[in-house]
Amino acid sequence: MSQVETPHVGTLPVTFRPRRVRKVCYALAAVVVVFFTIIGILLTGPMEGGRGVFTTADQVAMVALGVLGALGVLAFARPRVIADAERVRIRNVVGGYDLPWSVVRGVRFTTGNPWVTLELADDEVVAIMAVQAVDKEYAIHAARTLRTLLNQSRSLDAATDSK
Repeated sequence: MSQVETPHVGTLPVTFRPRRVRKVCYALAAVVVVFFTIIGILLTGPMEGGRGVFTTADQVAMVALGVLGALGVLAFARPRVIADAERVRIRNVVGGYDLPWSVVRGVRFTTGNPWVTLELADDEVVAIMAVQAVDKEYAIHAARTLRTLLNQSRSLDAATDSK
């Protein structure tokens, strides 16, 4: 078994964002816009049965729906975590957290979990969707970096308390 290396935390703050999911989201958003644009272009003239007519406004609405759908897909590329010596700021798909390290009990990245979680002092668990298991080595590096920052924060707190 190899020795686990403690990552060097260089310039603070550190920022982590999902990699693979962002690429997929950008590609899928483009496909959605193109798909709805093609549908909008093809929707012309009278409907079958002759009761309705597709107008330019309908075509523009289809493209607008495609743009809205793409924005919905891009929301999944939104997660980000920014951490420094004092706190960790988490932005997930919906909502976010700004937590001082003093309320964090542990950084967990266990097998089978899709992303890193923070275990808080009040037994609450906060997901960090920006650090996802599908990013493999990048995710491991991010989890280790967050653990290092947590440990450094504890060391600083202990040093301050002993004075």
